[in-house]
Amino acid sequence: MGEVLGEVVPLGIAVAASPFPIIPAVLLLFTARARASSLGLILGWTTGVMLAASVFVVLATVVERADEPPSWASWVRVGLGLLLIALGVRKWLTRNEASDEPAWMQSIDELTPRTAARLGFLLSAANPKVLMLTAAAGLAIGSAELATADIVLGLVIFTAIAASTITLPLVLNLVFGERILGPLGTVRQWLQRNNSAVMSVVVVVIGSYLLAKGVSGI
Repeated sequence: MGEVLGEVVPLGIAVAASPFPIIPAVLLLFTARARASSLGLILGWTTGVMLAASVFVVLATVVERADEPPSWASWVRVGLGLLLIALGVRKWLTRNEASDEPAWMQSIDELTPRTAARLGFLLSAANPKVLMLTAAAGLAIGSAELATADIVLGLVIFTAIAASTITLPLVLNLVFGERILGPLGTVRQWLQRNNSAVMSVVVVVIGSYLLAKGVSGI
């Protein structure tokens, strides 16, 4: 279990470090139904991460039983690693290009708790970069031949880490009230300016880790 956590925890941190969940989590605190909508976003994001990871755990478990020795897991890690590195490099090279503001960001003031939950789900389960990181985590858990309780524990730990940064703005707001909105607004502006650079570094680092892990297992 320790070896699996050693692989899953960095992947959870990589998902948490993505600006995708942090920016809407901060923006929602400036809306009329801030806390209710923020909670909806958190629930949607957490559900998306957990569901996607669980699907890949099941797929990995099924393939594991049919493949002896389980060399497929190493090759999948190599493939995911190379894809993440390529995406990260492309993101870095295009980081200064102007891009249109996402539609969800333009309509953030109109989100209800239900639509915020839907947004959180889409930002996690339907985002290619987050999905690849989640797939790698599910792969690590499902291919490790763990007991059911350990599989559930691995999924919970990964999801909790992945959801930590989207939860933090709401927690800070509950503790400090409106006093925290100023600092959070500064964080939001910085992330919006440096979104591409941050994401490119994160995915290249994790992609290199997965590549090295996969190559060592071949």
